[in-house]
Amino acid sequence: MVNLSLDAGINIFDTANVYSFGESEIMLGKALGKKRKDVLIATKVYSPFDKSANSLGTSRLAIMREVEASLKRMGTDYIDLYQLHSWDVTTPIEETLEALDDLIRQGKVRYIGLSNFNAWQIAKADGISARLNLEKFCSVQAYYSLVGRELEREIIPASMDLGLGTLIWSPLAGGFLSGKFTRESESDGRRKSFDFPPVNKEVGFNIVDKLKEIADSKDASVTQIALSWLLHKEGVTSVIIGARKKEQLVDNLGSVEIELTDEEMKQLDEVSAIAPEYPNWMPPFQRGQDLFSRFSDS
Repeated sequence: MVNLSLDAGINIFDTANVYSFGESEIMLGKALGKKRKDVLIATKVYSPFDKSANSLGTSRLAIMREVEASLKRMGTDYIDLYQLHSWDVTTPIEETLEALDDLIRQGKVRYIGLSNFNAWQIAKADGISARLNLEKFCSVQAYYSLVGRELEREIIPASMDLGLGTLIWSPLAGGFLSGKFTRESESDGRRKSFDFPPVNKEVGFNIVDKLKEIADSKDASVTQIALSWLLHKEGVTSVIIGARKKEQLVDNLGSVEIELTDEEMKQLDEVSAIAPEYPNWMPPFQRGQDLFSRFSDS
């Protein structure tokens, strides 16, 4: 699977210390072997391995301990992109950023990123890094799919404004957008035992119907259209695919060859649209001349 990805031009692999309790990092390191220097490795820190008081979070203690463990498991002496897996409410962000800055100065980490942050947390971290002259986060890893577009409200705008790249996780919503889930039948895949990320299935089935319609017109798969939609979206830097089988990986890779027309993008945008939340619904009213006329009439 790794070699097939490399042959297709993939040059970054994303994992985390907690995935399969370290086994994912071990297997990735073994699979890459001598090709490690030709790719970027991204891993993460935050989640606990045990129930001890200091096992969770992004304190200096946790970061220094976990980076050494990740390096050992992957058989490498540096990590290209070291990401915080979550915002840590128990640790001042200044402490976390100073520890990450030290890792970069030591040569153990090349760049730092974050994952699953709110937009205000992203902005706060960026501002503190600037004020303290510390290394800034360069990327945001976040959930985004046709059935999960919430990050369009704040996270994508914040990332684009601050110049951060975006890595999208679960672009198929845990397999929901694979084409195997319909009103008539549901797949026996991972979602059956682990229904994640959360999906409004009634809305989701309408989206799958539209995906299938477009896929049939292009002799493509539902998966390819769902991934292609993301690759066409503003603010998306890269999409993380997590195929379990060779056939799935080959199919996923085919999404980069799919060209969606403006009309097809519009149809997918409309069937998956989410209602804007305050204050995002205010600007259209504030820009509208009819609003001023109503005020003047009163």
